[in-house]
Amino acid sequence: MYLNKDQILKTIKESPHSKVKVAITDLDGVLRGKLIHKDKFFSIVEGGFGFCDVVFGWDINDLAYDNSTFTGWHTGYPDVNAHLDLSTFRLVPWDEKTPFVLADFKVDVCPRNLLKKIKSQAEKSGYKASFGQEFEWFNFRENCEDLVEKKFQDPQHLTPGMFGYSLIRISKNAPFFHDLFEYMNSYRVPLEGLHTETGPGVIEAAILYSDILESADRAVLFKTGVKEIGHNHGIMPTFLAKISEKLPGCSGHLHQSLWEGKKNLFYDAKSKTHMSSMMESYMAGLLHCMPYVLPMYAPSINSFKRLVEGAWAPTTLTWGIDNRTTCLRALPGSDKSTRIELRVVGSDANPYLAHAAALACGLYGIKKKLKLQPMTKGNGYRDLNHGVLPSNLWDATQKMKHSELSKELFGEAFVDHFTRTREWEWKQFQKSVTDWEYKRYFEII
Repeated sequence: MYLNKDQILKTIKESPHSKVKVAITDLDGVLRGKLIHKDKFFSIVEGGFGFCDVVFGWDINDLAYDNSTFTGWHTGYPDVNAHLDLSTFRLVPWDEKTPFVLADFKVDVCPRNLLKKIKSQAEKSGYKASFGQEFEWFNFRENCEDLVEKKFQDPQHLTPGMFGYSLIRISKNAPFFHDLFEYMNSYRVPLEGLHTETGPGVIEAAILYSDILESADRAVLFKTGVKEIGHNHGIMPTFLAKISEKLPGCSGHLHQSLWEGKKNLFYDAKSKTHMSSMMESYMAGLLHCMPYVLPMYAPSINSFKRLVEGAWAPTTLTWGIDNRTTCLRALPGSDKSTRIELRVVGSDANPYLAHAAALACGLYGIKKKLKLQPMTKGNGYRDLNHGVLPSNLWDATQKMKHSELSKELFGEAFVDHFTRTREWEWKQFQKSVTDWEYKRYFEII
């Protein structure tokens, strides 16, 4: 049930808790938040509150970037005003119904603010973007303390073997599955479905589609919520895109469509495929822009280890109807269900950035009236006629950094800061000495 502002404030005031959780999302999609007293909360409802801008000035392990111009030692890491969005109000059902509200910053580098800007562009053109994200993730019978102590070696999978769509595995771990489904529904993150995927301890969830900003909010809250619920069951989930070279990667597939009122603008009953010309131009935009926005879908070193041939993730700039080997899986059906599934997005992506990139690229295709390339039939991994995805984070980042198209879509300030953070990530990796190098070279070389 959605409440208006007065109802939300009344609910928080009458809450038995003296505190409220507030949080923002950093560039890596990680929720960064705090507990504040209710009195403090009511004092910042209108004007916002100061939040240290280091959340956009450090990496996923809290190491300060040395290449950022947005913030750093040269700026003194000042506070930036964070604005509460009461429409995101929730009670956290697995945390004694503690009140929770998301916030964002009116600065160019804020992921949620970027998505709001792209959403506004769509609305000015008369389009309502409807999105829904799916996630696959591995689960382990571990806790963070023990896993750190054993240096992340040989974590115990929640279940053994490859058993997708297994009711047996669900039954064996029923308390965890039931809590995921019921708590998320109470948390206003409704799930369409929840099932085991192929792989030891892998689960897939499809979040019910909604307005694009609400969809991204749900996705961010889902990922953190899964980890908190898992902790209560002695389970440690991870949304790492590729856990092992021997196992499939974990996706964050993004379903999307455009609407005008109750009319699905991607559906055309008179078309042979039931795909409208707008849908075709939108897909053409997704494919055309893909090489220049890829770090927003695949943001880490590990992301690109998922994007390999024959592992249920795309490697080519292709599309097909109900084809799971292509970058875009077109799903033309009824006037209610016709949509696009963007399969390149990994489970590790920042939902705000993935949503923003997809909508911006699709709108670009519509604006430029781009023509859709021929459909791929059969094995999309073998269709090299339209190009392939960059194969690592550095190459993908350089394409985005030097692209006038990416700056047109997202603004120069965002592209500059975001690509600097991805360059930092690559350089941290380049400095490290891996187990692979030890095993391959230590004795022999």
